[in-house]
Amino acid sequence: MRRIAFINEKGGTCKTTLAVNTAAWLARDRGLKVLLVDLDTQGHAGKSLGLDVRTLPRNVFHLLTDPAVRLEDVVQPSAVEGLSVLPAYKEMADFPLVVAQDERRAHRLAGRLEGAEAAGFDVIVFDAPPSMGITTRNILVAATEVVVPVALTYFALDGCAEVADTVRQVAETEGRPGLRITKVVPTLYRRTALATAIHERLKAYFPETLAATPLGYNVKVDEAQSHGKTIWEYAPSSTGARMLAAIATEIFDGAPARAAKRGKKAASGA
Repeated sequence: MRRIAFINEKGGTCKTTLAVNTAAWLARDRGLKVLLVDLDTQGHAGKSLGLDVRTLPRNVFHLLTDPAVRLEDVVQPSAVEGLSVLPAYKEMADFPLVVAQDERRAHRLAGRLEGAEAAGFDVIVFDAPPSMGITTRNILVAATEVVVPVALTYFALDGCAEVADTVRQVAETEGRPGLRITKVVPTLYRRTALATAIHERLKAYFPETLAATPLGYNVKVDEAQSHGKTIWEYAPSSTGARMLAAIATEIFDGAPARAAKRGKKAASGA
């Protein structure tokens, strides 16, 4: 099972936008059963799919901290056929404190998702918080590959380098030798001298993994999120939809050592 994590320690990189819409594309275009796992205290992944995360009795925090809570107790369906979400909310802020004394605290998420494949899911997509703390470490232990959205702003390379270092460290220390960054996606692209300069530097740093399609500004993407919908439901013929489809295709079919096949067979490589 492929488990794709969208990670950047900096906020405002379109991480949730990419995670939600890539998950929806996998369900709609590839016919896969996808679980989108939100681990951010803001709960934006669930909100982007129309969920009122404030009123849900259980979320990912309860799954990670209460052994009596089962995966099926927390997973919520979405309006996109084949896409389910494991929502988060502000309780996740307490997660580092709750697990502080657990020597295996970095493996909590991986352990609780062991039954995902048996439950019929083909792919798991993770939306990480904007930090490199214990929650993100849990995601890295549970993931098979990492996608790094990078906003084309002045400090972009700092955050990207931090993620790359952490991925290498987790792979070495947590028994995840196959974990790697498979795609770096430039976001918030505009035709400015600064954005172009940063994009060129990313090409130099990540010649094999930089996405060919940057995610530019698109009002339809923002509008879709404000309506609790994916771009495919809100404006499937828009420029934003075309950009996100191209990026999702690169993420899923362009990862190293992955066969570009359709359907459930494509999800069995991990």
